[in-house]
Amino acid sequence: MATQKKDSLLGSNTHYSVNDEAKRYTLKDNGFMETKNGSFQYERTLSIHAVDKKAPKIKIVISKDLNELKLSAVTANGLKKIDLYKSDQLSEERTFAENILKSLVEGKVLTVVD
Repeated sequence: MATQKKDSLLGSNTHYSVNDEAKRYTLKDNGFMETKNGSFQYERTLSIHAVDKKAPKIKIVISKDLNELKLSAVTANGLKKIDLYKSDQLSEERTFAENILKSLVEGKVLTVVD
């Protein structure tokens, strides 16, 4: 998954970048897992039921140098990107994703950029 300086969810006008204050321990404290190649990955189901097999997921990958990221909302199996903003059918999932991103901004992991 290619990373870039700023990214947004498919269909969203809000762009995010990695916060300058973010450190490895900040990411781990906020639920990121370190991968074999040194990057950090965050993945959560966008449902109040954590075991919901059909709910889409949010995936965030931050490069090992903590300068770039990749945001995406994907299907439950993680194989296809989806647009949470395309229709109102996914409004609950969209709200979950926005709240996750908001908490990561408040936790100084991400920053909202223009």
